Amino acid sequence: MLLAAGAGTRLGRGPKALLEFRQEPLVSYVASVLRNGGCAEIVVVLGAGADQIRGKADLSGCLVLDNPDWSGGMGSSFRLGAAAVSPGFHMLAVLVDQPGLTSAIVRRLLDSHKPGRVTAAAYRGADGELQRGHPVLFDAALVAQAAEAANGDSGARGFLQDHAYLIDLVDCSDESDGGDVDTAADLYRLE
Repeated sequence: MLLAAGAGTRLGRGPKALLEFRQEPLVSYVASVLRNGGCAEIVVVLGAGADQIRGKADLSGCLVLDNPDWSGGMGSSFRLGAAAVSPGFHMLAVLVDQPGLTSAIVRRLLDSHKPGRVTAAAYRGADGELQRGHPVLFDAALVAQAAEAANGDSGARGFLQDHAYLIDLVDCSDESDGGDVDTAADLYRLE
């Protein structure tokens, strides 16, 4: 599930899904990373600027959903996307604003996943310690529970905090630093 519904207000350049990266809209790039990484289905949740995104981004082969409640935060997009995941499928929750995501990270998470668990990409901080980041792979048995707990701007953060004992961290520091594009100071990530 690719979450791409936000308006990008902190960045001030419109929806982050439309930021150009490698000569295409960021949402198209991330969708292709997911496909090349081994995701069987790709659900893209749009909100702000949905019509504009549909007109500019190649999302062929994806199930594209419009979240009319996108302005209420990531939680509603998470619930909408999770409801569209085919029964019995695990769900990889991906944020559109991470241009450093690679197909190798996606494959690593899929290959590392254990039944009944949550598998999360982790990146080394300045102190050398692994810190949980995105994407996060929810076992099929946990998707509905995580969606039910999702709310506001925190998405599934509450579920992850309450179920920390289920999370397996997978070091992806060799592929990315896990950073996202939130403010103008982060635009260098698109170069």
